[in-house]
Amino acid sequence: MLLLTWLINAVALLAVPYVLHSVRVDSFGAALIAALILGLVNTLVRPVLVVLTLPVTLLTLGLFIFIINGLMFWVVAQLVDGFHVGGFWSAVGGALFYSIISWAISTLLLKTK
Repeated sequence: MLLLTWLINAVALLAVPYVLHSVRVDSFGAALIAALILGLVNTLVRPVLVVLTLPVTLLTLGLFIFIINGLMFWVVAQLVDGFHVGGFWSAVGGALFYSIISWAISTLLLKTK
């Protein structure tokens, strides 16, 4: 199940450049590595950032979460060769499309009863 989720996220990451041209993924291997690191960063770092920025998140009625997601997406793009993002706002848009595509594929493939 975890391996399938990782593959779904890699495929979703490969689909993002078709929607947002400022994001580029050079190969499936780069997508696999980026999806793995995105998963680790979102599991380990994102919760800490959400707690630390809770006052700002409450003031913006939760919209600051988009900024945090974009920041995580941008950081991973800086770390992984073959995964490129044009800038911070491209990272915010890329993270949004990545989440939507990943959710849609997961919903179609991982039906649980």
